[in-house]
Amino acid sequence: MKSKRFEVLRNRPVNQDGFVAEWPEVGFIAMNGPNDPKPGVKVQNGEIVELDGKRKEDFDSIDMFIAKYSINIEKAEEVMKMDSQKLANMLCDPNVPRTKLIEITTAMTPGKIVEVLGHMNVLEMMMALQKMRARKTPANQCHVTSVKDNPVQIAAEAAEAAVRGFAEEETTVGIARYAPFNALGLLIGSQVGRGGILTQCALEEATELLLGMRGLTSYAETISVYGTEDVFTDGDDTPWSKSFLASAYASRGLKMRFTSGTGSEVQMGYAEGKSMLYLEARCIYITKGAGVQGLQNGSISCIGIPGAVPSGIRAVLAENLITTMLDLEVASGNDQTFSHSDIRRTARMLMQMVPGTDFIFSGYSATPNYDNMFAGSNFDAEDFDDYNIIQRDLKVDGGLRPVVEDEIVAIRNKAARVLQAVFRELGLPEITDEEVTAATYAHGSKDMPDRNVVEDLKAAGEMLTRGITGVDVVKALHKNGYLDVAQNVLNMLKQRVSGDYLHTSAIINKDFEVISAVNDLNDYSGPGTGYRISEERWNEIKDIPNAIKPDSI
Repeated sequence: MKSKRFEVLRNRPVNQDGFVAEWPEVGFIAMNGPNDPKPGVKVQNGEIVELDGKRKEDFDSIDMFIAKYSINIEKAEEVMKMDSQKLANMLCDPNVPRTKLIEITTAMTPGKIVEVLGHMNVLEMMMALQKMRARKTPANQCHVTSVKDNPVQIAAEAAEAAVRGFAEEETTVGIARYAPFNALGLLIGSQVGRGGILTQCALEEATELLLGMRGLTSYAETISVYGTEDVFTDGDDTPWSKSFLASAYASRGLKMRFTSGTGSEVQMGYAEGKSMLYLEARCIYITKGAGVQGLQNGSISCIGIPGAVPSGIRAVLAENLITTMLDLEVASGNDQTFSHSDIRRTARMLMQMVPGTDFIFSGYSATPNYDNMFAGSNFDAEDFDDYNIIQRDLKVDGGLRPVVEDEIVAIRNKAARVLQAVFRELGLPEITDEEVTAATYAHGSKDMPDRNVVEDLKAAGEMLTRGITGVDVVKALHKNGYLDVAQNVLNMLKQRVSGDYLHTSAIINKDFEVISAVNDLNDYSGPGTGYRISEERWNEIKDIPNAIKPDSI
């Protein structure tokens, strides 16, 4: 006979997840791997000649890059002599300010920084993350995609996401040639919802950069870096080529982050027997050395790997913390679904939501997950109410706000109508009134009529050939009477000239003021300091539509 209790447990959602025992030889170990190098550094004549047990003549390309560009050499030998457990205590001690710690943490080697975090449990890491993130005010980012690449749906979803509180919005494509339409739909929808939303269209780099130069997007982050030389070689890249690409974006006024995450080297078969966190630390150091604003990390598309091993979700939190310790902006993952268990995916998310990060999600799915072209997100459109209530339960600012149905219906309708007018003005394929109505009330692409894909793809290609830019979009909006949206898009183009949003952790508020680590530096030093929810923001978080109010009784 079999136990009925265990039969019930076997059928629980969590037991549909995959789990593996630790296997350090191939990299299936999250932290504190037995083959991780011992921390160490030697400096001669202002140059690092030994790094974590390797002499200069034995450096691979990643070691060379990190040694030359990523470490504060002046303080390196001094910091490396400090006790790692004491450093861990300093990280979660509110009496030690972030400004003092940054001088120390940016002088550590990858081996040292991983050793320090090995002394910390998740609560201690969360305490440190609350203090170490660059921007004081937390924010959130979302995915806005459609399995049909429907630009009308994307515009409506983008407008709703802006109203719900997202500061950044990212799209991608199912069919690569749809990219110009998706970028245009995202741009218009986001600026209908709220002026100042940053947008990107994740594609291969040449097209992504072209769309940015045309003023149809404003940031990029899908520029991947890796922790072993073999993985870089497999992708025909080096830390230097990625740095050159980053400069191409930044020099044209595009905000840019790199992307990495624990587990990628294991997934690609080149982990060199090192722990996932140690290899990810190397990625973060490459990011620091390249001079970009920050990093999208938190395992990202490889989350199933650390999620399968002991302490894996702890390692994901640790990689987010390391990013902040190197004084970089962090978009802290939570974007790819990894578990069948609602309990488990919520627990994973709380590691970043409670302490707050620059972007708690680097892709909360603003659509239902069946429409998410980034392989689904840890939270999606069906979780909005849960997320808002968790904010309310814990008095935590997760970057979102409750909304009412009439507000969302109105903004989705406006976004669809505005895009309809822009398509007409630019000579693009017709957006019908039927599509506008469908996008207004749709849950996802299943509720949208099909478009003529052949006609759309031809027109999208011609849109690039014709050289349509953000200025043309502004003119089309103005000519059709949408002066508010035209002003918002124009303001976004102006940001490209001033470049203020190229500062670390930059977002743009509704008044088109840049909020970044320069003018909103995190100054947490214990209770009552750092970011505190204002009365206005708390009233917004509390005001969920389904709460019974005294005047309604």
